[in-house]
Amino acid sequence: MSDYEHYDQGESGSSLTYPMQAGNVKKNGYAMLRGFPCRVTEMTTCKAGKHGHAKATIIGIDIFSGKKYEDSCPTSHNMEIPFVKKHEFQLIDISDDDYLTLLLENGETKEDLKLPDDEPQLVEKLRADFDSQKDILVSIISAMGQEKIISYREIVN
Repeated sequence: MSDYEHYDQGESGSSLTYPMQAGNVKKNGYAMLRGFPCRVTEMTTCKAGKHGHAKATIIGIDIFSGKKYEDSCPTSHNMEIPFVKKHEFQLIDISDDDYLTLLLENGETKEDLKLPDDEPQLVEKLRADFDSQKDILVSIISAMGQEKIISYREIVN
């Protein structure tokens, strides 16, 4: 073995996706379509032809950009499925340049998440509720090394 070998690995040695047979992908689940992490909105299968496999056609919406993607492949072949996590953090502050300060479960703060540019109503309502001194929990979705605010709610004591 050479002293110069190098292996790339992701966070903690884990992958950002895992394989699943295309025939097992479900509506409202997640799948990588054209290289983008998407929520599956439609899943159809056609029977096998004379010389081929049954095919799955999957349509989904990118969870970060909202763009629609479509992909098809044999139901017996593997597709990449992104690991998608949802978190809720308490909102501490909103900076002038639209970055949030969030309180993590371990007591530390997170300050690298920006308000979404593509959802002006959510941003306007969140700012108004924060300015009126409400305690707010922000819901964040994360996949493929990206994060986005998807919603928020008021903490009711």
